[in-house]
Amino acid sequence: MPRFVVEREIPGIGAWSGRQLQKVAEKSRAVLREMGPDIQWLTSYVTDDRLYCVYIAPGPDLIREHAARGGFPCNRVAEVRRLMDITTAEERS
Repeated sequence: MPRFVVEREIPGIGAWSGRQLQKVAEKSRAVLREMGPDIQWLTSYVTDDRLYCVYIAPGPDLIREHAARGGFPCNRVAEVRRLMDITTAEERS
């Protein structure tokens, strides 16, 4: 199933407390449980003013539906085409 990166513009999120982030995560998980197994949240990265979330889903519409149901912004959704990490740069013999 495809992976997606979701960009959420949330001014000041980098300064939120752990409890504030936990409440948002709990809300997200509750919505995901209601939606069923076709959509999975893998991880999120918090920056100063944005939240980048990685999901597995059959398509971007389900991700946008999750955002709408949860009251989360969903500014951009991009399908992951390839994975690149430190092993990509390793020389192969």
